[in-house]
Amino acid sequence: MTRTLTLAPVLAALLLMIPVAHAGGSAAAGKKKAVVCFACHGENGNSLDPQYPRLGGQYAQYIVQALKEYQDGQRKNPIMVGFASTLTEQDREDIAAYFAAQKPAVWTLRGEVSGSHKRQGTSL
Repeated sequence: MTRTLTLAPVLAALLLMIPVAHAGGSAAAGKKKAVVCFACHGENGNSLDPQYPRLGGQYAQYIVQALKEYQDGQRKNPIMVGFASTLTEQDREDIAAYFAAQKPAVWTLRGEVSGSHKRQGTSL
């Protein structure tokens, strides 16, 4: 009996440390909110311009965190700060859900995008 009473507070403390799952985002809503992102990152999150990070297939939580860091000033990029500064938490979750649901593109050694017939700078 004493042993059970001793373990009860420890178990209660452990349960409090379990992260609460949040609702997450909606990919459908994210697509609508991410339209402005398409100019640089591409509609599917796989920019053909190497100066813009590819977001397609990226972990949603990473995108949420990156957007929050731009908003908080922890990441410095004037363009991204401008876009991220207007986003709500739900906006970040939705945009992240959309890009996470996209198929990532991988460049081959010949400069082709895996899974397509496009080459960088040309159309076939």
